[in-house]
Amino acid sequence: MKIIFMGTPDFAVPTLQRIIDDGHNVAAVFTQPDKPKGRGYKLAPPPVKELALKYDLPVHQPTKMRDGTVLNLIKDYNPDLIVVVAYGRILPKDILDFPKYGCINGHASILPKYRGAGPIQWAVINGEKESGVTAMQMAEGLDTGNMLHTITTPIGENETYGELHDRLAPICADVIAETIEKIQNGDLHPVKQDDSLSCYAPMLDKKIAELDFTKSAEELHHLICGLSPWPVAFTHYNGKLLKIHRAVMAKGSGKNPGELLDNKKMIVACGNGALEFTEVQLEGSKRMSARDFIMGRHPEKGIIFGA
Repeated sequence: MKIIFMGTPDFAVPTLQRIIDDGHNVAAVFTQPDKPKGRGYKLAPPPVKELALKYDLPVHQPTKMRDGTVLNLIKDYNPDLIVVVAYGRILPKDILDFPKYGCINGHASILPKYRGAGPIQWAVINGEKESGVTAMQMAEGLDTGNMLHTITTPIGENETYGELHDRLAPICADVIAETIEKIQNGDLHPVKQDDSLSCYAPMLDKKIAELDFTKSAEELHHLICGLSPWPVAFTHYNGKLLKIHRAVMAKGSGKNPGELLDNKKMIVACGNGALEFTEVQLEGSKRMSARDFIMGRHPEKGIIFGA
């Protein structure tokens, strides 16, 4: 099948690789423009571009999608299908409608839940028991197209957003590969999304990252997992910002939310229950285990984090 692939970050790389490995004709790859990176702010290509160049595939990095230029390019390539995974741009209707089999998207949630830019993070933050990837026929709405194929996976008790992200990327490749196979075999059965079951997953905002210890330990645990590795949940210790990269549920309770209950294990009281911080990073220092933090800082039992 002749395919145009559109994607940008690491998450999209396994899907492009799978399409190539399956022997499809990748006519071209569309990705976001190179961006400054590192101390020298040198322009760095997106991960998808790096893979495309490895296989000598034509690469396009348009800054506009609605002026007709991209549509004309697509008409020249005349693909049977456009596959989109984490591209980062909205496709206009004339592009969506052009290919013989339209455009399909690999979205990292069990649709219709978690439409939007942050589906993996919000699934973890909200304490969902499972996540997955859904292939859908792209439509003009935000992740509202008919569902074509879904693969689900459990979310681990202490699994972070970053870990789930890395597990879902190859699952997305499987979902797209199996969807393409169904298209080729004429075995596709689109299912309309039930809008009443939908919810929106916006991009993360650093404003939600500060821990409010009046909330339950369970709620804060999900938040810490969902914000790792970015933007990372935080509190304050002796007037300095303290990032909490990892934590686990712990036994214990205290009179004051944020109170350090055990300075040997860094167990902190919450509005209901307690959390044990396991990986932290104090402002101006490197990321370290809670054990190393305790040995170096010797926090006193009874101090209040965030105060």
